[in-house]
Parts: sequence; structure tokens; C-alpha cells
Amino acid sequence: MDAPALPVTLARPPLGLSVASFVSSFDRFAVSPMLLVIATDLGVPLSASVAAASGYYLAYGLTQPLWGVLSDRFGRVRVMRGALLGAALAGLVSALMPGLGALVAARVVAGACFGAVIPTGLTYVGDTVEPAVRQRALTDLMGAAALGTAVATGLGGAVAGLVNWRVAFAVPAACALICALALRSLPEPPRDGSAAPGMWRYVGTVLRQRWALLVFALAFAEGAIMLGTMPFLATALEHTGVAAAVAGLGITAYGLGLWALTKLVKRLSGRWPVPVLMAVGGTQLCAGFTLAAAHVNMATVAVTALLLGGGWSFLHSSLQTWATSVVPEARGTTIAFFAASLFVGSAVASWAAGPLAEDGRYALLFGLAAAAALPLTAVAALTRRRYGALQRPQPQPE
Repeated sequence: MDAPALPVTLARPPLGLSVASFVSSFDRFAVSPMLLVIATDLGVPLSASVAAASGYYLAYGLTQPLWGVLSDRFGRVRVMRGALLGAALAGLVSALMPGLGALVAARVVAGACFGAVIPTGLTYVGDTVEPAVRQRALTDLMGAAALGTAVATGLGGAVAGLVNWRVAFAVPAACALICALALRSLPEPPRDGSAAPGMWRYVGTVLRQRWALLVFALAFAEGAIMLGTMPFLATALEHTGVAAAVAGLGITAYGLGLWALTKLVKRLSGRWPVPVLMAVGGTQLCAGFTLAAAHVNMATVAVTALLLGGGWSFLHSSLQTWATSVVPEARGTTIAFFAASLFVGSAVASWAAGPLAEDGRYALLFGLAAAAALPLTAVAALTRRRYGALQRPQPQPE
């Protein structure tokens, strides 16, 4: 048996981890404002080009349990570096594909590989940061991902409209290769070697925990509502005649709001109860989609995107912090199932919403998302409050 790695105690994520999260987030969100451009260039309907996004999300989600088990067994950094190398190759292939079928296949592989980066990074933070300050560290990592989102949504459409959509796939691929090389110096956190014989014991341990299953269900709903619907903000603008380059700038407010409000969540963490943070986040999601359902133009979409960024900052950071604590002995596998639920939900929702977008029925699409945000928020806040009460030490009888 290998000697355990030296313990690592951090106050914030390492720079290399943050940069890798930035690149992963950029690759995931750059496609949203390009869907109509891709459809036009390849001569396919919009509902067909959506497969480039939904296939990516589905692969991103379905591979999470595998990445989680591998990271628990072989190490966080090793898994991230291997996945980044695979993502670099798949991204370069994506930029060269001549038809939709080949492009979707390449994006599926890219999604599967990039899917290891942020969840394994979250697990790394869970391994190396004390619980009392963990949400602050997680929001730092989320801030890097948010900046990637802001740059992707702003530049993805601009690059597609002014240069070529293939460039937006090639750039993150090259960056992924650089990150894989840069992470060589990142130390591995210690792992529990006693669980090493039998990788799938981790899966059984996680799936027997009722609280973990609840968190996964909430992540599925959040992914469907948020990630499955948000890509259609750009196409809704383009449906009204706005150019792809400008439409991408309209939803840049999402990444900017996410980046800015993660700083606020970091300050409020520990001061406000977690259920309150969740309620604030869910309320912003509902308000944002309600506004987009009422009317679509540059102003309303920008405000909606800003509210969605705030909602994600408050609600998602609270859910992912919860996920790091429910099964600490198999944290990598837990985070993997959490991410799988999130992105499978987003893939299902984006696939289901494609026909509505094709018909221009965006009011109904965004209205359904707003309505679904209400029960998600209520269930998340109430159950997290119950979980917190059960985790508090009980007074001992005298």
C-alpha cells in the first residue's frame, strides 16, 4: 500500500485549481450563444443543434460517478490531470468536425472529460479545508468558474458571429492542456487507504444515505430549472432578431452577477443560516425567469441573467457545501453523484425544451422554470434546516 500523502490545510483553492475550473466553465457555457450560429452553418434546425449542448451536459453528468470513484481510489489530482488531457484532445477534435453528428460526438467526449474538473476540485477543497470555512473556499472556486461563465457567454457569441464558432472550442482545449501540465505540482490530499480494496464500496456507502439521496434529487431539479433553461436566453434574443454576438453579451450579466455575488455569499456564510441563503437564491431564480417569461429584450434578459447568477451563488453554493458533508468517508463519490444529478437534470430539461424554443414559445418555457423554482426552494430550505438540527450536538442528561 502506498504511503498516505501529507495532510494539506488550505484557506482557499490553489491557483491552478481555480484556473482549471475557469477553463471547464468556459467550455461548458460558450456553446449557449452559438447554437443558432452552429445550426445555420451546418444547415440543421435549432432543435437539432441543441444536441451539442444537451449531449455535453448528459455526458458531463453521467460520468460523474465514475470520476468520483476513480478520485477516491487513485487521487484527486491524478484524475483531474488525466481528464484535462482528454478534454484538450476532444476540444480540438470538436473544432474540426464537419457535420452535426460528428460534432455532437466530440462534444459528448469533451463533456465527459471536463466533467471531472470542477466536481473533483470541490472534493479537493472538501478534503483540504476545515468545515468552518469550507463554504468560503468553495465560493472562491465558484467565483473562478463564474468568471469563466461570464467570459464564455460574452465572447462565445462574439467569436461565433465575428470569427468562427470553431475557435470557441479550440481555445479552451488549448487551455486545458496547459492546466494539465500546471497541476503536476499540486499536492494530493490524504485518502483513506482502508477502503481501497473494492472501489464500488464507495458507491454503496453513498447510496445508502437518505440525506445524500435527497441532496441528489435537489441537484437534479436545480440543474433542470437553471442549467437546462438558461441556454435559451440567448436563443430567445436571437429569435427577436438580435445578432449572436450581441445576444451573448446580454447573458454575460449571469457570469458577472455570479462572480460578484459569490463574494457576498462568502461574507454572509456563517452569519446567515444556510436555509436563509437557499431561500434568497431560490427567490432570485423565480424572479429572473418570471421577468424573462413576461418579455424578452436585451434589458430584461440582462436583468434575468443577473438574477440567475445571484440565485446560483446563494442556492447552489449552499447545496454543494451540503453535499461535501453528508458522506465524508466517500466525499469524492458523493460530489460525483451530486454533479451527475445536476447535469443529467440539465440535459433532460434542455432536450425537452428544444421543441418549445424551435417554435418560439419562450414565455411558456421560462414560465415553467419560474414555477418549478418555488417548490425547489421550499424543499431545499426546509430539509436543510431539518438536517442542521439533527447534526447539532444534543444536550446530555445530567
